[in-house]
Amino acid sequence: MPASDGVVRMYTCGPTVYSYAHIGNLRAYTFADTLRRALLWKGWQVEHVINITDVGHAVAEAELGEDKLEVAAARERRTVEEIAELYTEAFFADLAALNILPAQHYPRATQYVDEMIAFAERLVERGFTYEIESGLYFDTSKDPGYGRLGLIDVSGQLEGARVEEVPGRRAKTDFALWRAEAPGQLRAMRWNSPWGWGAPGWHLECSVMSMLLLGEHFDMHTGGVDHRQLHHVNEIAQSEAYLGDGQPWVKFWLHNEFLQLGAAKISKSAGHLLTVSDLAKQGFHPLAYRLFLLGGHYRAQLEFTTGGLDSAQTTLRRLIRRTSALGRLPVVTTASEARAIAGDDTAALGVIDELDEAISADLNTPRVLALLQESLRDPALSEQGQRAVVAASSAVLGLPFGELEPVAADGPELDEAAVEKLVADREAARSARDWARADALRAELTELGVQVTDTADGPTWTRLG
Repeated sequence: MPASDGVVRMYTCGPTVYSYAHIGNLRAYTFADTLRRALLWKGWQVEHVINITDVGHAVAEAELGEDKLEVAAARERRTVEEIAELYTEAFFADLAALNILPAQHYPRATQYVDEMIAFAERLVERGFTYEIESGLYFDTSKDPGYGRLGLIDVSGQLEGARVEEVPGRRAKTDFALWRAEAPGQLRAMRWNSPWGWGAPGWHLECSVMSMLLLGEHFDMHTGGVDHRQLHHVNEIAQSEAYLGDGQPWVKFWLHNEFLQLGAAKISKSAGHLLTVSDLAKQGFHPLAYRLFLLGGHYRAQLEFTTGGLDSAQTTLRRLIRRTSALGRLPVVTTASEARAIAGDDTAALGVIDELDEAISADLNTPRVLALLQESLRDPALSEQGQRAVVAASSAVLGLPFGELEPVAADGPELDEAAVEKLVADREAARSARDWARADALRAELTELGVQVTDTADGPTWTRLG
């Protein structure tokens, strides 16, 4: 149960803003948004924090080496501040496209470095750290419960290769609280500290910002399943060492599973960088991707395919057509509001009860989608009852049916000038008998939802569907 004020306090690990968020990243925020909507549905208020990591995250989650933003700045010939601003704004645009409720707080790591230093100093005072040439490290041997969230076998991991070798580090589970500059190195992002010039460790920021904004103990912490055995266990270790009160730092931890592309998870490191913007360019509405995610359970790995997304878009179109026929739709947030709209329609009230049961059963969104589709075909529901069910479904799924026109699910408007150029380039390739390039350009046009027809008077094009 949350605190006595009826507010659920929730922290979600946010993006490292060195590149565009890919669709796998965005599964975590769609899941957290669904959780938040479910809590609102049950009548709780929610205070939500999503951090912005704009310093401290080394390449490959290593303890040593360059910061991801510094690498991106050098690659793109921008300042680190420009990189952070560019990709933070792109992240916010993605959240808006997916109809994800804005968090109350989006703290940026660079704004809290002094507080991180103070946090680390307390850990030093409490005897949980040691200093080596590369910085200040947390001594995981001082935490008998280290790794319990991730079910980590610490004794076996000590001989493993979870992270790179760090000279002087006592155990491979020990992690950096402060990453000191190497001799002769001058970082683009640097602060002075009791352990020399350098930058905070990646794990430190989430503990500091969450406690400052939500309180020393709070209710829920979410993130991708890849955080469960590294980032989150380190957050717990340093936070509980800092507090020293013998209590669990956070009550509930929830993790979404990976989005898979073939046999591999979608990730930047694997090269599978596909964005919401890319999907839109291929003719997919962003909310079709949200519906695709909701069609699977958040704790189950989900295979991403174009066919699966196309099916989700077809479902979205069908739902928008059917719900738009109901006229003006009410907007609700809570179960009690939805029941009030249903009035004395017992069939609709029964569906809303089933929906409540489904979303309460560990966010069973596939069942909610099924209930919505069944109710739109059920003659036992009155038109007002159907409106109530649609409003309830919108509340928990985050699909704003009442705000979408039927055409909205057909994808964005085409950039006709860009299409004309691709068609002209293809015609030039055909004239030069460069058939491989002509075929590649046709495939690109098809991905944009454009069909090209060759005629005696030259090529013509139309939008598919």
